[in-house]
Amino acid sequence: MRYTAAHWGIYEIAGTDAAPRLQALSGDPDPSPIGLFQLHDDVTALRVRRPAVRRSWLEGGPGNATAQRGGEDFVEVEWEQAAALVATEISRVRQAHGNSAIFAGSYGWSSAGRFHHVPGLVHRFFNAIGSFVRHTDSYSLGAGRVVLPHIVGSLEDMTSGATSRQVMAQATDLFVTFGGVPAKNARVSAGGPGSHRVREALQAMARRGTRFVNIGPVRDNLETGAAHEWVQIRPNTDTAMMLALAFELHRSGKVDTVFLARCTVGYERFLAYLTGASDGIAKTPEWASGITGVAAATMVQLASDMAAHRTMLNIAWALQRASHGEQPFWMLITLAAMLGQIGVPGGGFGLGYGAMNSVGSAHARFAGPTLPQGENLMRNFIPVARIADMLLNPGGRFTYNGGIHAYPDIRLVYWAGGNPFHHHQDLNRLQRAWAKPDTIVVHEQFWTPTAKRADIVLPATTAMERRDIGYASLGGYMVAMDQVTRPLAESRDGYSIFTERRGAGERFTEGRDADGWLRRMYEDCIPRAARAGVTLPSYDVLQQAGIIDYTEVAAPTRRRIRSSPPSAGSRSSPKRSQGSACPIAPAPPVWREPAEWLGAAATARFPLHMISDQPSRRLHSQLDHRPHSQAGKTHGRERVTISPADAAAR
Repeated sequence: MRYTAAHWGIYEIAGTDAAPRLQALSGDPDPSPIGLFQLHDDVTALRVRRPAVRRSWLEGGPGNATAQRGGEDFVEVEWEQAAALVATEISRVRQAHGNSAIFAGSYGWSSAGRFHHVPGLVHRFFNAIGSFVRHTDSYSLGAGRVVLPHIVGSLEDMTSGATSRQVMAQATDLFVTFGGVPAKNARVSAGGPGSHRVREALQAMARRGTRFVNIGPVRDNLETGAAHEWVQIRPNTDTAMMLALAFELHRSGKVDTVFLARCTVGYERFLAYLTGASDGIAKTPEWASGITGVAAATMVQLASDMAAHRTMLNIAWALQRASHGEQPFWMLITLAAMLGQIGVPGGGFGLGYGAMNSVGSAHARFAGPTLPQGENLMRNFIPVARIADMLLNPGGRFTYNGGIHAYPDIRLVYWAGGNPFHHHQDLNRLQRAWAKPDTIVVHEQFWTPTAKRADIVLPATTAMERRDIGYASLGGYMVAMDQVTRPLAESRDGYSIFTERRGAGERFTEGRDADGWLRRMYEDCIPRAARAGVTLPSYDVLQQAGIIDYTEVAAPTRRRIRSSPPSAGSRSSPKRSQGSACPIAPAPPVWREPAEWLGAAATARFPLHMISDQPSRRLHSQLDHRPHSQAGKTHGRERVTISPADAAAR
């Protein structure tokens, strides 16, 4: 059997060489159907087939008619000419403006393969020729990733070290989730999950008798196979409800003060805010009811139940993608610390159960095969969601993580493996910013909105058209991704494209072809796997077997937070956030009115709040044009649901 992998899962390659087809990995209890359509003719129809250059750029050179990006035709050229144009432009920008004028963010999910994950190739190439302006963090977890190290630890530690689903099925009595556990998100993991087990884990918890309380504006993002409770809350007001739960724990004397004294710092300062001693406003359930729309009695009872049972608090990643998005993450951890169940089997908190398939996995954790990217000596960077700010405000100042930084003056954007015109939050503003650079180069498989707004588009292969190694952290499998079909038309893989560029040479390739890198990356991974208790065979055995299953090797259970002294444990008051350089992050977690919510003065003009979460039939924009995604639309449009009451009123 031959295999391949995508972010939706691991797939077996069936059929014939002339007519291959994909099928779900045998034994996967809940496979995602999304990736099954990667070979469909409708997918192939929208491919970029040959190198193409925007006409005004080709005729007038860099910086010509940049406002016409997205509204102008392309001229197909030969690969030799396209490669020369890109190489000449990189050299021009470096000589005239320096490497600080090159932004090679390349943010996106890209390939599940560890070698052809093209953002890594982009970064390796530009590091080999000096440096580049990078991005940090992610659209998914920008605020959470920054604030968590000041509170309790890195996001990676909190998600990869989360209580496993198996332990929760045995020990959790009450599962309270802010934002649900959406099955559509849990079917995805970077690198490709081998076994989709979130659904069966929730069902196992329900069969044992775990009580589920889903707090959020929508009901349908939690499926347990049994009845569960839904607490309807106004969008973006979760922090206020958490504060009310904390106040009720304090008022009723149900706070674990022993745990707080031993494992946290700063609780006294938070308590002054909670009780109103510092601002005159006690954060009571009655106070929160007016903000959240949740009955005060519901919050009083829930707080009592949380203290009386083994309770797991969960929060969806989406809650920190909003105004003051660091506060709900911070407050959830504070609430869990007050309950004192952090580190107890089945209790504590989880950051993103349901966000990806890997959160809550019990499989062994180790760093998989990795392409060395070299060292970027450039200090300039941006938080990933600030790309429009950077392009529109060269030299402007921005604050990040307590520090003050400056936006560089970008002349060349080099993007591969992502689609910023899907991810970004204000597309009209991004469109204006996109006209600023002299040149935009894109590697793409499809004519996405980003490709249509580039100057030079280089046709890239899909994962189906190349060999690679598939690996998902906490996934339990290593996959020899076989080539399923030949590259379409003139498409080339990212490594081949970069080996044609001038200026990097041996610093980029180190004398290896793609197969040589695959072997080295895998062999470098073997000792890391061994330290995690996983014995990997030789590279040749992996290629012959096609897949290595180590799902029986479990990650060690960790109790770091519970056993740590205060200096390394949960913090109610991060030290960095108290500095004057970061005034937007007050010391204890607080309620701050967001820019967009149904309690604002603008509600009379904008009485509805749209919740735009991850679609169920695609990953962001990927494979939107395949039959599975289109079948979920009406007249080619995504369906929008509305409450019966709001619908009747209109």
